[in-house]
Amino acid sequence: MDAIIEGFSLLLEIENIILITLGVLIGVLVGALPGLSSPMAIALLTPFTIQLEPIPAIAMMAALYCAGTFGGSITAILINAPGAPPAVATALDGYPMAKRGEPGRALGLATVASVSGGIISLIIFIVAAPTLAAVALEFRPPEYFALAVFALSMLASMTGKSSLRNLIAGAVGVLLATVGIHLTTGVERFTFGIPDLDEGIHFVPVLIGLFAMGELLSQSSTLNDAVERIEAKAMKLPTWAELKELKNCILRSSGIGTFIGILPAEGSTVAAIVGYNEAKRFSKKKDEFGTGTPEGIVGPEAANNSAAGGAMVPTLALGIPGSGSTALILAALIMHGFRPGPYLLNETPEFLYAIFGAMLFANIAFLAIGLAGAKFFSLVTFIPKQILWPSVFIFAVIGAYSSSSSFVDVYVMLVAGLIGYFMNRHGFGAAPLVMGLILGKMVEEAFSQSMIIYDNNFLALMESPIVLFFFALTALNLSTPFWTGFKNRKAAKA
Repeated sequence: MDAIIEGFSLLLEIENIILITLGVLIGVLVGALPGLSSPMAIALLTPFTIQLEPIPAIAMMAALYCAGTFGGSITAILINAPGAPPAVATALDGYPMAKRGEPGRALGLATVASVSGGIISLIIFIVAAPTLAAVALEFRPPEYFALAVFALSMLASMTGKSSLRNLIAGAVGVLLATVGIHLTTGVERFTFGIPDLDEGIHFVPVLIGLFAMGELLSQSSTLNDAVERIEAKAMKLPTWAELKELKNCILRSSGIGTFIGILPAEGSTVAAIVGYNEAKRFSKKKDEFGTGTPEGIVGPEAANNSAAGGAMVPTLALGIPGSGSTALILAALIMHGFRPGPYLLNETPEFLYAIFGAMLFANIAFLAIGLAGAKFFSLVTFIPKQILWPSVFIFAVIGAYSSSSSFVDVYVMLVAGLIGYFMNRHGFGAAPLVMGLILGKMVEEAFSQSMIIYDNNFLALMESPIVLFFFALTALNLSTPFWTGFKNRKAAKA
């Protein structure tokens, strides 16, 4: 308790509060702009923090990280172009709600869910960070392989016209994940002599292409059509009655995000997709998902923001990055002379709690920023399409290039845009392809490492109860559409 009080007291200096607030503002702005990302902003910010004290420097980065996760939901809701990867799932119901004339309500739901998820996860970790860090150490390559397979099985029940189409899109994503040099064997695959593909196809340009460019192409045929403008004069916070109805969804998604966030290398994007899937699974209105249902917004938003807090635990307590952004924060920690891992907990626990305190302040701050800036953010929808989408195209090109300073990524983004356009026309969901690309590398690497550990004996994986648990969930998840269809056909026949 003394370490918690001391850590929070370190943040009370006016300089620290100003820097954290500045980090929140930058994070919301970067997250809201299609093509830009929190990792890029943190990377650009790192050199400027060398002259700062360690606590304000890392606190500012952590605040930017949290706010960037939330900021991505703004353009996901208003123009269906997720400003950050975790906002992919938010766009599935947030944008339809905005299109039918309720952008203020969609922004309000996203903000409250984001703040709730972030605060819930941080309270849990402030109290139980050492214990939860020990749990994460139990996951070895076999457990990561089983978890990734389970996550892939969830694609069947995501957006799209059929489970089969979703699985096909996910399989394409997994195939794209095999491009590059295999880390275990060193074999070069599908690079076609292009050095930029040695490290594989980067996630950021694919995401930008599928969603931003795909939407641009879809709307290019309606540039001159008279359409109703989306208007949000102010953010409309959910009523107590709505919050009571959505309470279980928020708590469940926060728990999901908390669990996934603490697992090294998982991150907010996986948590958002799983949160959306579970919100749909437990909903009494499954047919309304994809049309603008509140559960489809609060589910992924609560999950991705709670995961953002969770990802800091393996970073600070274990020295293992929980996401791309936390990998940069880990580098900044080392730059400032800290030793992330158990030493950080034992030697400077007050620093750990100071960072969590900064993230707690950031979550509260972007609630205020969201309320004050809703009208400003809604102005994006009033920009004529002839101006808006060329601007989105420019940001998309800049974002794709900036991710690794490679023109190959720009070409990847353009190709992904064409693929996203045709996928939308033929009922294939873009989100399953993105998830396949994210999880493909994890599945392959974890499986390769597991086979090395068990000398190519696949059945030896079943020795782990955690592996058996996730495989059982996978089988249950894949069989659910079959039994649901069988039950519906039987009921219709009766």
